[in-house]
Parts: sequence; C-alpha cells; structure tokens
Amino acid sequence: MRALFALAALVFGALRTPAQAPTRAADSTNSASSARGVAKDSTAISDEIAQRRAAGDKHLPDADHFTFGNRTIAARTIVDGPIAVARGNLDVFGTVRGDVVTLDGDVRVHPGGRVTGDAWAAAGNVIINGGGMVDGAKRAMAATLPLPTTNQPSHPITTLESIKLTIGWFAVLAIIGLGVMVFAEGNLDGVVIGLERGFARSFWLGLAGEVILLPALLVLVVALAITVLGILLIPFAIVAYAIAAAGLVTLGFLAVARLTGGALASDRGTTSPRGVHLRALFLGLVVYLGLWMLAAVFAWSPVVGAILRAIAIAITWVAATVGLGAALTSRAGTVRPGVGGAKAATDEFAWQTPTPVTGVAAATRKVASNR
Repeated sequence: MRALFALAALVFGALRTPAQAPTRAADSTNSASSARGVAKDSTAISDEIAQRRAAGDKHLPDADHFTFGNRTIAARTIVDGPIAVARGNLDVFGTVRGDVVTLDGDVRVHPGGRVTGDAWAAAGNVIINGGGMVDGAKRAMAATLPLPTTNQPSHPITTLESIKLTIGWFAVLAIIGLGVMVFAEGNLDGVVIGLERGFARSFWLGLAGEVILLPALLVLVVALAITVLGILLIPFAIVAYAIAAAGLVTLGFLAVARLTGGALASDRGTTSPRGVHLRALFLGLVVYLGLWMLAAVFAWSPVVGAILRAIAIAITWVAATVGLGAALTSRAGTVRPGVGGAKAATDEFAWQTPTPVTGVAAATRKVASNR
C-alpha cells in the first residue's frame, strides 16, 4: 500500500513540474521587463534632473533617491528625508524630517502632516491643506524646461537690401524737403543764413545741443513732476520734445543739403528763386545719400564696405550737427541774423520825417526886422 502511494506521488510530481515551469518563466520575463522599465525611467529622470540643474534648480537630489509613482507618509509616522517622488504625488500625513521633492507630481501636506525642510514640486504644485505645515521654503517650478539660449548668428544685410534702404531714406528725405519748401521755406532760408554766417559756430553749438539733449529732457520731466497736472502731461511732453528735436535735426540737415547743392548747382534754366533752391536741395541730398549708396554697393566686401560706411556716418554726423547748431541759432529759422538790421535802423529815425521831403516847397518864414 505504501508502495502504491509513493508511486502516485512520483507520478503527480512529474506531472506538476512541467505545469509550473511556464509560470516561473513568465515571472522571470515580467521581472526583466520591469527592470528594463525602471532602468529606462531612471535614465529619463537622470537626464531631466541634469537639465533642470543646468537651468538653475540645484535643489534636486540624485536620481537614485527617487521612487516612481504615488507615495504616502502615513499619519503618526516619522520619516527621515529627503523624500523624492517621480511621476507621482507625495501625500504627507505624518512627519518628514528633511526636504520633500516631487518631479511631475504634487506635494500635498494634509492636516497633521509636517515637513521640517523645504517642499519642492518640479512640474507640479505644493498644496498645503488646513493644518499642514512646511517649515522650510515652498516652491513650484514650471512644467516645461527653459529653452537653452543660443546666440543665433545675425544675418548680414545683402547688397540689394542696403541699396533699397538707401533709396528709401532718400525718398523720405526728399518728400520731407519738398514739404518744407512748400510750407516752411522761410524757416529753411533762415537756417541757411545762419549756416552762411558761421559754419564753425554752428558746429560747436550743434555739438553742445547734442550733449544736453537728454539732460534737458530730464529737467523738463522733473519740472513737470512737481505738480499733479504736470505729471499727467509728462507723456505728452516727452513725445512733443522728441518730435521737436527730430524736427530741428531734420530742418538743419536739409539746410546743409541745400547749401551744399547750391554750391554745386548752377542757376541756368531756372527762373524762380524757389526752383533754384529746390534744385539745390535735391542735389545736396543726392551728394550725401550718394555716400551711403556707395557704401551699400560695396556691402559685399567687409573691409571696403566698413570703411565707406564709416566715412558716410562721419560726414552725415557732421552735416547733422552743423545743421542742428544753425537751427538753434536761428530758432528754427524764425530769426535771421543781419536781415532786419537796415530796416530797423531806418525805422528808428522815421519819426523825424513823417512826410516825404522831395517835391515839397520850403515855406518862407517871416523874420522880424528891426527898424
């Protein structure tokens, strides 16, 4: 009988062994898959931690401190930190002695829970419910990593773009000059007269004007800030000041261009003085903008283009400075030195002869004779 039971046990054991073999094989396969998944997640966590540390998040611990998935610190338990959770939330009901960190999850401190260190949530939030405590700092970082700043090489301006830009500036100045000739020719004449009377004086005065341009604006703003109404007028004053400064510089430059063109142009074929001045203005603009056009043509050459551009900048700056000084001297062309002097001298003594003398017969005054 015992031999029969032993034989039966041997048979059942032989039958059971093949049945258990696939189960063990499946368990080993699942373990290998889990290990590969954990290794992949650890690598991703390591890379993200490295990127965030490079972006300034120095508080993140190493990847081996992280556990994956949600984690709970039970009530009335004390756990030493740091506690790091990745791809999940950290719920604190007990006490964590140290820092807590979550990556792609929230830190939630519930009533009765306490964190003695800092609470950090990268790509998550730090949530403290009523009664929860965090002794240290609380910080929630953005979900997306900041893009690395790369210095993109600036695209150099091509020759064609430089030529188009120069032509555009010439068109703008020509239109402005034509408007000045139509509506403010007297002001332009006054600035030209100021240039003719003293080139060096206009240059130094224009240089001084450029130096005090910004301080004068600051003084204006401070003066307006004294009163409540002045504070409200500060934006309008700044805009008006900028427009006035740009207008003076433009008017002065147009005057220099007209004076330059007048020295090069002839009066042949033009009957009216306005036509002469208009021709001189356009010729002067062609001269100054021609320097920029020459620099634009050689924009393909770094050395030659840079030299020509520097020459054009220097000459244009001198012309604008001289024009600004003449505009300041003539008060935007409203005062013309030397033009009204003779008339003023005549008017000063005009009261002595209220009526013309020519053609009036002199009356003979009777003189008493002594007898």
